[in-house]
Amino acid sequence: MKQPHSIEYLQQLVIDRLKEKAGKIGQTRPVNLYQPIEYTLNMGGKRLRPVMLLMACDLFGGKVPQALNAAIAVEIFHNFTLLHDDIMDHADIRRNQPAVHKKYNENVAILSGDAMSIMAYQFLLKTESPAIQKVTQLFSKTAMEVCEGQQYDMDFENQTSVNIDDYLEMIRLKTAVLIAGSFKMGAQLALATDADADRIYRFGINLGLAFQLQDDLLDVFAEQEKFGKKTGGDILANKKTFLLLKALELAKPEQKERLNHWLTKKDFDPLEKIAAVKQIYTDLNLKKISQQKSDDYYLAALNELQAIELESDRKKPLILLAKTIMKREH
Repeated sequence: MKQPHSIEYLQQLVIDRLKEKAGKIGQTRPVNLYQPIEYTLNMGGKRLRPVMLLMACDLFGGKVPQALNAAIAVEIFHNFTLLHDDIMDHADIRRNQPAVHKKYNENVAILSGDAMSIMAYQFLLKTESPAIQKVTQLFSKTAMEVCEGQQYDMDFENQTSVNIDDYLEMIRLKTAVLIAGSFKMGAQLALATDADADRIYRFGINLGLAFQLQDDLLDVFAEQEKFGKKTGGDILANKKTFLLLKALELAKPEQKERLNHWLTKKDFDPLEKIAAVKQIYTDLNLKKISQQKSDDYYLAALNELQAIELESDRKKPLILLAKTIMKREH
């Protein structure tokens, strides 16, 4: 079996194809529908999810070029979710640029997002593979789960009874299933066994949970210039993150009183709230505790990868990807 492609090679494949497709999409009429899609697809990003699909296809000896349309479908769908998430979260900046609803308006962002969700299927169905029905079923299941996760995320904002298990299930749906689904779709397109496809899926679930816990940490503790969006957004929105839920669990009475003060206060200075809540997190050593939880999922992911009976050299790009995710600053 040939040597696996590097992450950089697969990343460039995705970037080049996206650039080509985005340019054509932006010239399509009505331009007010399609230009925001071009803008979204050209905003950059690491293109992790499509690369994950291609890496899994490559791992099991599949033909990467034949999986490229499926990879583009995943990236278009992912960007559609970000576009709508930014509206729901009132997030004005994405990748250090104005979010679509700020550059255009909310109605445009909603409709262009809808078009992107349909466009993702159009690209997926260009994929020629004996496994296309299986892949499409997984894609549809994953897409619905992402919507369920987003709804839970919004529900949690107004609920006081959310626990850490609830939160972990929410991020499994909102974040981890798309990562896991990307890996599994790549495996399916390479005609991997069901057992191996399930293992690479579980690898993705655990990696996705580690990824989101890292994201929560970065939202509080990262430098904004590196993170690509305003830090402290989760604190301002009272997001039920692992950090907040663990803080409520561990806080002493006086700390819990301060936390609840900021959670219920309607009129406040944003910077003051972020600083106050961040200080409580720091006092409770939550950065270390959250990092340990993330590390546990990372190790569980590596164990699933280890269980796949392939030469260790073939798994090296996936291990490198996982390490890169865990060490990211943005």
